[in-house]
Amino acid sequence: MRRPSHARRPGPRLGRQGRDYLIVGLLQWLLDWGVVVSLTHIGLPVAPANVMGRITGALLGYWLNGKWTFASDRTAVGAPQFQRFMTMWVGTTLLSTWALTQIDDVLGLRWVWLAKPAVEVALGIVGFVLSRYWIYKR
Repeated sequence: MRRPSHARRPGPRLGRQGRDYLIVGLLQWLLDWGVVVSLTHIGLPVAPANVMGRITGALLGYWLNGKWTFASDRTAVGAPQFQRFMTMWVGTTLLSTWALTQIDDVLGLRWVWLAKPAVEVALGIVGFVLSRYWIYKR
């Protein structure tokens, strides 16, 4: 049965969004991880290096996910969406930074470098759900 012409275009399917979110997430992670490793390698403490890495990845991810991953006629990239994104980002950054500094205190810097991807994957799952159902909604 055909949809009426005035019906809204459906949002992207979960599978496509998951794939696209993963692609964007990998780009974000590479940028974030590279910044953290580079900054800690030159002597910056883990906490500020992690925040700087997450900022660089977040800026890329917010834009790409809003314009590509979650784009539909029911979503937008604007001030309200950015405010919701920042709320999520601050929370996940605090959690990520806390986890990595605990790992650094107990196991050392090399374990931070190895553990960061696992921490970010866990937080990425939370970010996907919040992005799909809350952040980019009109």
